[in-house]
Amino acid sequence: MELIEFKPSFDQLVYTFGGAKPIMKIKPGQALKLWSEDAFNDTIKSINDLSSEKVDLRFVNPQTGPFYVEGAEPGDTLAIHIVDLKPARNRGASTTIPFFGGLTSTDRTAMLQDALPDTTWIYEVDLAKNTVGFEARFGNFAVELPIENMLGTVGVAPPGGEVRSSLVPERFGGNMDSPEVKKGTTIYLGVNVEGALFSIGDGHYRQGEGEACGTAVEGAMDSIILVDLIKGGAPAWPRFENDEYFMSVGSSRPMEDSWRIGQVDLVRWFQDLYGLHQMDAYQLLSQITKVPIANVVDANYSVVVKAAKNLLPKVDAYGGMHQSLKDRAKGLSL
Repeated sequence: MELIEFKPSFDQLVYTFGGAKPIMKIKPGQALKLWSEDAFNDTIKSINDLSSEKVDLRFVNPQTGPFYVEGAEPGDTLAIHIVDLKPARNRGASTTIPFFGGLTSTDRTAMLQDALPDTTWIYEVDLAKNTVGFEARFGNFAVELPIENMLGTVGVAPPGGEVRSSLVPERFGGNMDSPEVKKGTTIYLGVNVEGALFSIGDGHYRQGEGEACGTAVEGAMDSIILVDLIKGGAPAWPRFENDEYFMSVGSSRPMEDSWRIGQVDLVRWFQDLYGLHQMDAYQLLSQITKVPIANVVDANYSVVVKAAKNLLPKVDAYGGMHQSLKDRAKGLSL
């Protein structure tokens, strides 16, 4: 299979979903080898680099793309299969940003208290061991953690001519920050504009569910993805599929609305997959779903609702697209 390689220059990076001209046209079924910059735009390189001094919020979460998919029309479904991910640098960075994060005052939860310390942690990457190294900043503790690569952002252009910051997760995908967006996962996104105009970015070398402090182990990423198009059937919200789970993602505030969105979408998906009545799908999923929190820090909070395939009769979603992409991806790796 032909592998199209693209590494954007600095001036080719984009910081929105929607509002940017496509960087390249591709055909459905093509494989892409892409490079993406880290969320800080490579401004945090040592523990002496502080986010308040180095990070310009106009230029965070840089995206590689957008890519125009030939034949994609509003109402279609874009399928993006993550074939492989690999750190593109020997270091990752994480920070506590003043008044940003899950356990601090924010502009929406305003309190009379000082910000938490503006602090940077640098994680050294050891590809031979497949680890990143955590070193305490306020003590002598250190530990090596397994690398668990993921993409924080995968999305398409929103509908209605909207332009949304790459910090935002919504029904177009975007900054969902889900650890499920990893090698072996297929992402289904509803197409809103001609060509879909999808982009990826915000590589994480690992991240706990919730991204509690507001940043993961952020790093530049090499990615191989395989892209295909399903005519019609656009999901209202992002859907994921891997070998183990069917998943729906809701992004909103308050968090219970994110939970509700994901639950409703998975109920509707199960109605289609298994021919169930809405009430039966609701009852079944009430007993089998797991609901990891993807993030509690972005402009919207993202919640993943997932159902294990091994509990259910085998069924092919979107005509078996996930397995088809997986089969076609054999032999592709970084």
